[in-house]
Amino acid sequence: MKAVIIVLISLMLSGCGSIISRTVPGQGHGNQYYPGVQWDLRDSPWRYVTVIDLPFSLIFDTLLLPVDASHGPYD
Repeated sequence: MKAVIIVLISLMLSGCGSIISRTVPGQGHGNQYYPGVQWDLRDSPWRYVTVIDLPFSLIFDTLLLPVDASHGPYD
């Protein structure tokens, strides 16, 4: 039971990198491909928690790839 609570708290703290990188000012790196994955892999004290969100950000960023491509080209 304790492990389940720890996992749930970790998931709630991690947030969704795809949403955070697109909506919170200063959190993303501007328009880019796979911003949620890049946000999850950034060098920060929370990187061990946000890696839990990485598979979900990868799926969500892949679904939003046509939207990101319409805003490109990127470096």
